[in-house]
Amino acid sequence: MKIQKNISFIGYSGHAYVCIETAQLLGYTVTGYHDFQELEQNPYNLRFLGPEEQFEQHDGFLFGSIGNNNIREKVFRTISAIKRDMFVSLLHPSATLSKTATIDTNVLISAGAIVNALSNIGIGAIINTGAIVEHECTIKAFAHIAPGATLAGNVTVGKRSFIGAGAVVKQGVTIGNDVIVGAGAVIIKDIPDNLTVVGNPAKRLIK
Repeated sequence: MKIQKNISFIGYSGHAYVCIETAQLLGYTVTGYHDFQELEQNPYNLRFLGPEEQFEQHDGFLFGSIGNNNIREKVFRTISAIKRDMFVSLLHPSATLSKTATIDTNVLISAGAIVNALSNIGIGAIINTGAIVEHECTIKAFAHIAPGATLAGNVTVGKRSFIGAGAVVKQGVTIGNDVIVGAGAVIIKDIPDNLTVVGNPAKRLIK
């Protein structure tokens, strides 16, 4: 007998659509979404379940599907303080995941992504479509590795950092917290906290 797995989503826009389709492929029944208000655009015809804080009566799983790293963290921290065990990770069936990789909760690993041996993926992280996370990398909580980015072995990406589409990070590099790496950038040395870097080789963007 097949057991029905219900799931609802916190946040319902672009990034959430990828999460929803991944959940459906994994056999979840999507029961609705939470957001700050009911949204006119509803491509999956989901039921509005109320604001983010109205989750107490939910009897299935939850997934924080907000693309913004800071907001995703804030919402997750608030809800998980009460019911952390409601959250799950969504690992696309076409992703390649090492059996020695460690993956925390509320993680999305999208189609075609690769997570290799002994890597650690932190709470709420996003490994987006076709991204490569090589051996022994550490992706800290609520970081986002965008489509097509490549991290060589032993790379560390700090909390809430964003690695842009197609970026390449050299082996052994440490990227700090709250860093933004521009699309296509090539990172060959460590990046301190709170910087935005672009280019090949990547340099600090002066705003």
